[in-house]
Amino acid sequence: MTDLRRLGATDFHILPLVLGGNVFGWTADQATSFAVLDAFVAGGGSLIDTADMYSRWVPGNQGGESETMIGAWLKQSGKRDDVLIATKVGMMPVEGGSPLSAAAIVAGCEASLKRLGIETIDLYYAHQDDAEVPLDEVAEAFASLVKAGKVRALGASNYHAARLKAAVDTARAAGLPHFQVLQPEYNLVNRRHFEGQLQDYCVEHNIGVLPYYGLASGFLTGKYRTPEDMEQSPRGSGMAELIAQKSGVLAAMDSVAAEAGATLAQIALAWLAAQPGVVAPIASATSVEQVEDLLGATRLKLSTDQLERLTNAGV
Repeated sequence: MTDLRRLGATDFHILPLVLGGNVFGWTADQATSFAVLDAFVAGGGSLIDTADMYSRWVPGNQGGESETMIGAWLKQSGKRDDVLIATKVGMMPVEGGSPLSAAAIVAGCEASLKRLGIETIDLYYAHQDDAEVPLDEVAEAFASLVKAGKVRALGASNYHAARLKAAVDTARAAGLPHFQVLQPEYNLVNRRHFEGQLQDYCVEHNIGVLPYYGLASGFLTGKYRTPEDMEQSPRGSGMAELIAQKSGVLAAMDSVAAEAGATLAQIALAWLAAQPGVVAPIASATSVEQVEDLLGATRLKLSTDQLERLTNAGV
């Protein structure tokens, strides 16, 4: 049995894997989405990550499709008490205002609650920083939602170190709830967004880190190794630079995978889960088989030597 990890200073204890909801209502239809969610929970997973803007980027979509799908699953499955729901506000366009204005945060929360069909969001993120809105306005808006019982804990995504510190300090100075979780982009081949000041701050202040793009859009599964592989899927067109510059990472992963009897996806996620400050990587799946592969990463313990080889290959 995989040990659960406490998420920063929150009261949440989770498996070292978060299920990403960006595919629900996009590349995963209802039947697939429900099967993926069922398999994740059956495997011991509990934290499901989504956002109000998923999947607005798809032609014909408005945003909210992922939340609506998760809400339908919660209603059908009756598993609300078995899971934690994380969603985000701050990337949907707002008429005549900023995405993180107090009004946008409060309205965004109400809309997310309705789509999800729940009374409380367990973890509510500012999806990205908004320099146009005073930090005290942001803090007060999120605090009002916590006070009203509509949100349990707060997180920040895509914040730089200085702004995260300023946001936390602002909330603390006013005696308000502050960001206790960070969701940055972080994986073996893209480390510049997190390592350094941001990671150091999170470790020092016990801010739980849940990185996204843990598999680098599929590159770290070994799916894209040659220019010909780029034609396999819509994501392949963006892999040319990684194929050219990071083939050494895949070679190191191949070696460790052979030693550990694990898949490359499991190696990538196990490396992330072993990094200072990281509680659990986020990964999405479009089949039950993929979920089972991802869950295998939670049972994989890499040696110090293996971790060092992977780290050095990714520099």
